[in-house]
Amino acid sequence: MAKQSSTLAALPRAEVCAYWVLSFGSHLYSFYQLHIFSKEHEAGLERQFQLEKGFLIWGHKKDPTDFEWSFWSHWAKKSLLWTLLGHAVVSRLASFFIPKFRVTALLAYGLLAACCAVGIKGVGVVLGHLGLSLAVAQLCNPALSWSCALLLLSTLHIPPLQEIQRSWYQTEEEYYLLLFSVAVCGLRFISFSLEHCWRPLEAGGLQQQVYWLTAYSFYHPLFFNGPILTFKDFLQQMQVHVKDRGARITFLSLLANAGRICVWWLIAEYMIHLMYMHTIQANETYLEILPPWALGGLALALVQFFYVKYLVLFGVPSLLAGMDGLAPPKLPRCVSIMHSFTGMWRSCRVFF
Repeated sequence: MAKQSSTLAALPRAEVCAYWVLSFGSHLYSFYQLHIFSKEHEAGLERQFQLEKGFLIWGHKKDPTDFEWSFWSHWAKKSLLWTLLGHAVVSRLASFFIPKFRVTALLAYGLLAACCAVGIKGVGVVLGHLGLSLAVAQLCNPALSWSCALLLLSTLHIPPLQEIQRSWYQTEEEYYLLLFSVAVCGLRFISFSLEHCWRPLEAGGLQQQVYWLTAYSFYHPLFFNGPILTFKDFLQQMQVHVKDRGARITFLSLLANAGRICVWWLIAEYMIHLMYMHTIQANETYLEILPPWALGGLALALVQFFYVKYLVLFGVPSLLAGMDGLAPPKLPRCVSIMHSFTGMWRSCRVFF
């Protein structure tokens, strides 16, 4: 019996335009209602949550209560933007003068940048986890590799170890940076271990494994927060000679991508200047008195800010990785045009 092919008819252009207008209109109106509510209750929110002085819009406060955005903005201004710029310079110089030792140069720079950010003791923690993961991976047992990775991550929650690691730093932000680094590196160790269990001959001898795992773990643009690139992809793409790369990033595309990231950053900053959604959602009293349209705007603003935030947090390292010839996972997709929120993560998290 022949299979009947079914075709989907396209919607009329006028109907599609009407849907877009209604969607944008409802978004903007709900955001406007949330903005009005934020300004009306600004004094009370400032007393409870200590709103910061804004810098983008004159006379507006800034909602600083999203931890990730405030944390990474602090580190970007303090050091990360400069170390990422340094990585780009080292990568270009190494590709031009010593292309055969480019990976070694990036490894050395990554170790140096990590030492500057989390200290020698923090790098020692990462190297200790790396050594244990590598040793367990030699057994070629995925269950043991997973168990080792989970046990190493669980050490981050042992109070005596937490106190010791906190004593290495002067501020909580420095300690949290170590936690982020160790946790993200743990995902890389899992990727390496599973690849070694499935294809033990592809990673080479023990010396090559140590070299490539260290280069993979301390690759600076992806070291602190990702996005996660699998060990197999990193190894294959880094081994391609610079002159043999078919899709090298051009200067114009680099400027376009950098400009796009700047626009995303501006959108995120404008959102927390105009709408205090994070402080409002943290207080049950304000949630109970929110008008219906403002409540819908709050939900939309939280979701959209989450999306734009990761466009920036993943966009910057992905841009630098692309300059090195790597193909990082795609950036998150806009949740407003998706039927499933989990689909946003599946589009950019290769482990999912």
